[in-house]
Amino acid sequence: MPAKPADKRSQPCPCGQTNAKAKPQLFGDCCAPLLAGDAVAVTAQQLMRSRYTAYALGDMAYVANTWHASTRPADLAPDPLTQWLGLELRSHHTEGDAAEVVFVARYRIAGKGHRMTECSSFVLASGQWWYVSAL
Repeated sequence: MPAKPADKRSQPCPCGQTNAKAKPQLFGDCCAPLLAGDAVAVTAQQLMRSRYTAYALGDMAYVANTWHASTRPADLAPDPLTQWLGLELRSHHTEGDAAEVVFVARYRIAGKGHRMTECSSFVLASGQWWYVSAL
């Protein structure tokens, strides 16, 4: 009988969030409830982390559902050649209903490592944070 694959909920969250003891948060306690629609991000930073996790897991429906309608592309498809390796949040700033999050995402394509640095803008509307665009 083949071994069952490990439950992702009990593995470290792809977003790299740590708890108060600097131990990795488990996916089930971190981004999983957001991706499952059981919770919404309470900060732009939390939304950024969950969107990275969605990209890492190929959950493009979540990516689309958290993208503000005014800037959301008509079609989103995961890149099967991209392997997401890690996320580092550099800074975040919230002023009223707007926020900016600066991050570095590491990824690999065809065995070659890359880094993407971005400043993303977010807006709070209807009680929910939305990704708007890269600045």
